[in-house]
Amino acid sequence: MAAQPVVANPRIVVDVETGRVLDHEDAFRRWYPASLTKLMTAYTAFEAVRSGQMTMESLVTMSKRAAAQPASKMYYKPGQQMTLDSALKILLIKSANDVAVAIAESVGGSQEAFVDRMNQNARELGMSSTRFINPNGLPGKGQYTTARDLAVLTVAIKREFPEYAGFFSIEGFTTGKKNYPNYNLLIGRFDGADGMKTGFICASGFNQVSSATRNGRSVVSVVLGTESLGARADVSADLLQRALTTPSKGNLTLRTLQPYGADRDVVADISEEICNAKAGKVRSEGRDEAGRMKMNSPYIHEMTRQPNFVFAGLIPGSDAKPTKAGKGEIANVPIPIPRPTF
Repeated sequence: MAAQPVVANPRIVVDVETGRVLDHEDAFRRWYPASLTKLMTAYTAFEAVRSGQMTMESLVTMSKRAAAQPASKMYYKPGQQMTLDSALKILLIKSANDVAVAIAESVGGSQEAFVDRMNQNARELGMSSTRFINPNGLPGKGQYTTARDLAVLTVAIKREFPEYAGFFSIEGFTTGKKNYPNYNLLIGRFDGADGMKTGFICASGFNQVSSATRNGRSVVSVVLGTESLGARADVSADLLQRALTTPSKGNLTLRTLQPYGADRDVVADISEEICNAKAGKVRSEGRDEAGRMKMNSPYIHEMTRQPNFVFAGLIPGSDAKPTKAGKGEIANVPIPIPRPTF
């Protein structure tokens, strides 16, 4: 069915250890995943390392196809290289679309083969209403997910790959020339925040998957379709705080939660509500005099220090000569008009 305009704010909160669903609303509404797609890109890369196919020091090479992706991006040139470790940090913090494709080609041999792996992983995890068509989340026909499925993926990452938890809690990275703070406004500002990913396109609004741990208990939240960076942080903080401070009740889990909601098989498109002049004016008024996003949740505090930046960037001496990156290579690809996917 074709995408239809809809007003909704899908959300879900889950206890990581038990899988118990603590709160949910429109959890089965199909949504464009935007850059939340990169959680599956990271999961698939982690699998490649676990299997021995890759290591964190394996080279990721920028192809012409990767370099031609719309922003958000690093603007690396074809032939330039980085380690998988650096590439994943850039992917998860900067949400770079060019690096996402470079990872896909380097791990999968081609973008298409890597996307097949992503979809296979989704099926095996039980993400019953998710389909990927690329590794970066740029919108297209046939790409969709749900809040429930994103919670399944996030819980799987935390359970299966605890050794890589640090990738999601980094406050920012530096290339040595420029610093890039994390788009996740809870990191360093919400007590116990330790991940996970943000995303935005007009069709899906401002989205956030969050994780927090206190006193040995971890919870994750998925918030889709909010109107601004600040709103997605506020809603996420409120949901996490409630989950971490309220005893969990009931036996409803991610596995036992049954699909519900009218038109849940229609992919929501809220472009008209999100990307119009009035909405843009409201968002601009949501910033302070220094241009910082205002947040209203009492559980988010100001970061009174500079973020801690780790290094992530190109290998010194990496040349800019084009090199092939498998079947995903496309010659003479025109660079599209940039679109934000942070």
